[in-house]
Amino acid sequence: MNHPVQLAALKRPLPEAFLTALQALFGERLSTTLAMREHHGRDESSYDPMLPDAVVFAHSTEEVAAAVGLCNQYKVPVIAYGTGTSLEGHILALSGGICIDLSQMNRVVALHPQDLTVTVEPGITRKQLNIEIRDTGLFFPIDPGADASIGGMAATRASGTNAVRYGTMRENVLALTVVTAEGKIIKTGTRAKKSSAGYDLTRVFVGSEGTLGIITEITLKIYPQPEAISAAVCSFPDIASAVNTVIQTIQMGVPVARVEFLDENGVKAINKHDKLTLPEKSLLLFEFHGSEHGVKEQAEVVQEIAAEYGATGFEWATRPEDRTRLWQARHNAYFAILQMRPGSRAISTDCCVPISRLAECLLETKADCERENIVHSIIGHVGDGNFHVQMLVDPTDPADIARAEGVNERMVARAIAMDGTCTGEHGVGMHKMDFLIQEHGEGAIDMMRALKHAFDPENILNPGKIVRW
Repeated sequence: MNHPVQLAALKRPLPEAFLTALQALFGERLSTTLAMREHHGRDESSYDPMLPDAVVFAHSTEEVAAAVGLCNQYKVPVIAYGTGTSLEGHILALSGGICIDLSQMNRVVALHPQDLTVTVEPGITRKQLNIEIRDTGLFFPIDPGADASIGGMAATRASGTNAVRYGTMRENVLALTVVTAEGKIIKTGTRAKKSSAGYDLTRVFVGSEGTLGIITEITLKIYPQPEAISAAVCSFPDIASAVNTVIQTIQMGVPVARVEFLDENGVKAINKHDKLTLPEKSLLLFEFHGSEHGVKEQAEVVQEIAAEYGATGFEWATRPEDRTRLWQARHNAYFAILQMRPGSRAISTDCCVPISRLAECLLETKADCERENIVHSIIGHVGDGNFHVQMLVDPTDPADIARAEGVNERMVARAIAMDGTCTGEHGVGMHKMDFLIQEHGEGAIDMMRALKHAFDPENILNPGKIVRW
């Protein structure tokens, strides 16, 4: 669908000499077929596809460096690709160029269980990683829902359902190998848990969305698998009661691992999609990690708090298969909600506010969706003040799209006024570029732009994302 903030693509044909050199590097791992370009020219955002001119499949950091070096020499745009699950147009080829698919760089490079660290290539997904290290008794907890690649998660500073306890990618990346815009290979950070040595380049690249460099190795923190895990689900008479339960739980210091909110529309959708029978009211889904005694104690405290706010149907899921069924339904919510309006496309957006303002922000956003008569659902990782709005629109109706974008703009303005952010975890991509000015001010954006110019003077790395050139 034509999006109101879509940028014009300024494309030019790839130079023949460039394609010849690229072919020499990648052989059969270079493709210019329409099907391959279409696959790599779309993500889960509401934008129409924007296709690269060619796709290459890299097998090593050195190959990535060689490809980027060629792109720098011939001034060809280059976009890194993991699994294509981003939501804000991060990987769309506004200016054509090449896409470097990193999915075949999916090895565990080094595992150090004694130090609770692992180094991986960027194409490995979070599920693949946890299968690889499962026998060590350790796991990687960051769970954005989609089975995203670790490189993509680092590039977008992902978080997800476990962030309330384990933090985001920002807190869990120790070091990176990065290919710069000139095709040079640099290392940032070490496996040490802390450092005061120079500028923190690791944090510069984490969340840079491929605009400053291409990440080719990531060293991560990993954690012992909990001795005991328990999940619980309960329903509430209204949204405010559910959110206030979360606020009081966090303020009391209960160390919940995950706490997810679904409004009644979200519950209806997952009931239908996953054949569940949950009460179709505002719902909270909790998970507790720890010792047998600790998990039991945490759950009892939360149950008491929830009861004070009118919660009903407090159900436990201690068996792994029952927990998996509930969390799989939660992770399927995006696709379940799409079925609420057949033929529609989703405009998916998020924000994050201080937890004390969460109920106010969420309720006002909900009321705005209902005033505009938009088919929608609100779900969220409410333990850290982050919620998502999924609005279903007719892709052929500009007025329908404009109403949804209006809700998004007012939600962002509301969150920023509450000292929050325009995006808690989706990232900026194309969709939220203008909101950065509201959030940070022109001075900070000028500094971000100066970073972009310094790191990528030819503007070849994922151009048209985060800040305007």
